[in-house]
Amino acid sequence: MNKPEGILLVLSGPSGAGKGTICARLREKRDHMAYSVSCTTRQPRKGEVDGVNYFFKTRDEFEDMIRKGGLLEHASVYGNYYGTPRKYVMDKLAEGLDVILEIDPQGALQVKKSFPDGVFVFIVPPSLDELSKRIYNRGTDAVDVIKRRLSAATSELAYASKYDYIVVNDEVEKATDKVSKIIDVEHLRVGRTYYIVDEICHNGTCDCDKPQEK
Repeated sequence: MNKPEGILLVLSGPSGAGKGTICARLREKRDHMAYSVSCTTRQPRKGEVDGVNYFFKTRDEFEDMIRKGGLLEHASVYGNYYGTPRKYVMDKLAEGLDVILEIDPQGALQVKKSFPDGVFVFIVPPSLDELSKRIYNRGTDAVDVIKRRLSAATSELAYASKYDYIVVNDEVEKATDKVSKIIDVEHLRVGRTYYIVDEICHNGTCDCDKPQEK
């Protein structure tokens, strides 16, 4: 029986919705799961490792990848390029690994165009009040940054209709379990499992035309 390919799981949601935490929990709970490593043209920070934190590229290398279709999506942020390398993702999927891609809605829609077989999940908070509390409780951003994040969250929520699933992150474990079940169900789709029927038909004798004895 041929080894089935993995699933590309694309997770998005507003800042503070808990995407990163859910991604981390999924990798702890599920075997055969990989995290998509992005490419960037920014300089490595202290302690960052090429191929682990990012694939660090020169601007010429990155633009060559764009021209050759080597990226599922890309964007320019504060003068540096960031993008998802197609080959890395495809190689992991071919190994039978499910791949998580945590990305903003604009990037996710680019991926949906270039790889429509992905599974797109939008993580939302139970309420904007709760989202506000989570962002303030982080204590990592200045007040003006927090206000911008909350303003952006309202706009980002409008993208939810473009996704396959919406998961409310009221409790991390419950939300993680829901996303895990989505992966399980997606693995059972006919398009991903019909090889089983092929194997059954090719490894046995089907006397479909033979009259059945009464």
